[in-house]
Amino acid sequence: MSFPLLTATAVLPAIGAVATAAVPAAKRDAAKWLALLVSLATLVLAVVVLVRFDPDGARYQLTESHAWIKDFGVRYELGVDGIGAVLVALTAVLIPFIVLAGWHDADPLETGSRRWRPTQGFFALILAVEAMVILSFEATDVFLFYIFFEAMLIPMYFLIGGFGDRAHEHGEEVASTQRSYAAVKFLLYNLVGGLIMLAAVIGLYVVAGNFSLQEIAEARANGSLDMATDTERWLFLGFFFAFAVKAPLWPLHTWLPNAMGEATAPVAVLITAVVDKVGTFAMLRFCLQLFPEASKWATPVILVLALISIIYGALLAVGQRDIKRLVAYASISHFGFIILGIFAMTSQGQSGATLYMVNHGISTAALMLVAGFLISRRGSRLIADYGGVQKVAPVLAGTFLIGGLATLSLPGLAPFVSEFLVLVGTFARYPAIGIIATFGIVLAALYTLVLYQRTMTGPVKTEVAKMPDLRARELVVVAPLVVLLIFLGVYPKPVTDIVNPAVQQTMSDVQKKDPQPEVEAAK
Repeated sequence: MSFPLLTATAVLPAIGAVATAAVPAAKRDAAKWLALLVSLATLVLAVVVLVRFDPDGARYQLTESHAWIKDFGVRYELGVDGIGAVLVALTAVLIPFIVLAGWHDADPLETGSRRWRPTQGFFALILAVEAMVILSFEATDVFLFYIFFEAMLIPMYFLIGGFGDRAHEHGEEVASTQRSYAAVKFLLYNLVGGLIMLAAVIGLYVVAGNFSLQEIAEARANGSLDMATDTERWLFLGFFFAFAVKAPLWPLHTWLPNAMGEATAPVAVLITAVVDKVGTFAMLRFCLQLFPEASKWATPVILVLALISIIYGALLAVGQRDIKRLVAYASISHFGFIILGIFAMTSQGQSGATLYMVNHGISTAALMLVAGFLISRRGSRLIADYGGVQKVAPVLAGTFLIGGLATLSLPGLAPFVSEFLVLVGTFARYPAIGIIATFGIVLAALYTLVLYQRTMTGPVKTEVAKMPDLRARELVVVAPLVVLLIFLGVYPKPVTDIVNPAVQQTMSDVQKKDPQPEVEAAK
């Protein structure tokens, strides 16, 4: 038997989570180093997955298949296409930075606090989320995917509710209440979506007789599985609802600002840059592949919802007083672009959407983690409490600016390429929607530049006059993310070469071809 590389990529952080949690209470630093080493080892395995993946080869590669629950046709089936491979790599790249950025976020609170912060548990939960997210990107059995799609909610609930941000204007008691509210809201929204999806998963089994993504898709393609139109549409809606909650898509988005606002900055990155990508990825892998006709039927409504997400998220970001909630609403706008690209049903749109998942993960991590370093120094998330930071901490201000410029998709930085492809792909088939979506870019420039102006420029406020610049550990976190933003902004080809064949196969699933440009005949 060949080495089970995909299993190893997911099992390693799972084992690391158990080992980290088992470190004695007095050895907090050992738990941190163990979590960091495990995350780096997982990154090495993810790089091996990318190296071994052949874009010109079979659709799903490095496959593994073993019987699991025979009576119900459930199998342990793994495999990655180009989209899954790059998202596994994105997850593995970001987790070491999340661990480093949160190095002191779970240290014991000051004497007299009523809350105990188990450091080992914090890092163990991060590794557990990594394992479940990676398995979600790798699973080709629908039921197996569903298990990890739901299971990741448990560690995320404790990360949000148990390890919230210490910077709060109303004191610890109010902060604890708001963290609990944010964690419960996150859990309830996603559980409701998951329960509706479970009904659809069971319905799919009744219709198809198994849970294998590849077998069901092949049966749909060759006509041996003829699904009634109404049945297909109901099943599609069950899957899509759960993915839209996770994504998050308007109007199912309201849990995200609460969760990101109350979580620590590294956990906020884990939510929006890693966990939420499972929702948009699943739209490509499951909705379009299993239910092609229903996907085309629902496209007009989904495009409108995506457009609302783009404009609504950006408008609310403009009016935010809280730095972290601003980034959260900006992310809602960006996820609108991703979903717009997916359902534009063009190769440029879907390639741009997949590239956007990667680039948004990197840019949001850069901006949010630097914002977290800023907030930890001042002890406040309010924009009005800052001013003149660039004069006392120029490196911090500079990296904050780069993260912000990436968020507004400045040419030369990674998100520009993906946003451009999404808009080109949308214009090609839905020009009116493409035109309206471009206003999201204008609003992004507004909320990003206003945020930078109010926090970093102007007179130096007394409270930030002695603010230290980025330390060595923080530079190790931020510098590689900045390099990736610039590299992928100038040369995105390594990612697009892996992604494009998978996109073409998805286009074939829904039987869509790119619209041909209308060129007037020469007179």
